[in-house]
Amino acid sequence: MDGWNKLSSSIASLNLGQSANKFAKGFNSSVQATKERLGQVSADEITELPQEYKALEERVDALRQTHLAILKITRVYETEAYDYPTQVQESLSEFGHEPAHPEPLRPAGASAQDAPARPRTRRPRAAATVHAASGQSDDSKLERALVEYAGAWEKIGEARVVQDETIRTNFLAPWQQTLQTSIAVAMKARQAVRVSRLELDAAKQTLKNANPAKQEHARLEVENAEDDLVQKTEVAITLMKAVLDNPEPLKNLNDLTKAQLSFHAAAAEALSSVQGEIEELSVAAEGEYRKSRDH
Repeated sequence: MDGWNKLSSSIASLNLGQSANKFAKGFNSSVQATKERLGQVSADEITELPQEYKALEERVDALRQTHLAILKITRVYETEAYDYPTQVQESLSEFGHEPAHPEPLRPAGASAQDAPARPRTRRPRAAATVHAASGQSDDSKLERALVEYAGAWEKIGEARVVQDETIRTNFLAPWQQTLQTSIAVAMKARQAVRVSRLELDAAKQTLKNANPAKQEHARLEVENAEDDLVQKTEVAITLMKAVLDNPEPLKNLNDLTKAQLSFHAAAAEALSSVQGEIEELSVAAEGEYRKSRDH
């Protein structure tokens, strides 16, 4: 009996009228959306949104698509092997090489940035593998060249690790954050405007078809819906402007460019240095070869 009294008290405390009204609005707006989609509503019966609002919608859509497109490309920096040619058959020694720090398990649904950080590893370079396995004397010019070449790629590998970590921290994380926060909030506000506009047009249809006894109530519903649409439109305009004025994406793009520039500069410097040394060894070896053929 006490349980029934508590249940009765809980039911009595609910605002059933408000809940029923909200449900009715939701149903009417769904019906309105279906009619519009099926072409059962004339264009002059659809409330026109402000031109400023529609222009902002287009710009925010373009910004969102740009974020998604660039993110799709740059997320390769979350994967260590993005520049490792899979079509090249690895040697047995390379194939048997396991990274000292295996990839940690990631919970289902977790993003890459949520995964525990781990040291980045580098695959053994072919030049270093040949040098270690050839058994030739270090006096061999080819051996010396391979050592220098392997050393250059060791520096390049270290520079790439720095680049990838910088891009993940200074670009990917904030870039995704912008998508998931300010842009997402603006999109949600736009959805609220769409629902409010549908509720208004549904209320107008109700007023149009209402009998005299219900016209006054239907007119009040239209006025309330108009006020609601104006309020939600103003909020959406403010949020969309904030998204478009946000300087953070430009700063993130600059950080991405700087990280890539630093890496390519380090790679160019390492290769330029070793190329000169290898060229000297090549010229010397060719001279010795020709000299030996003359005797």
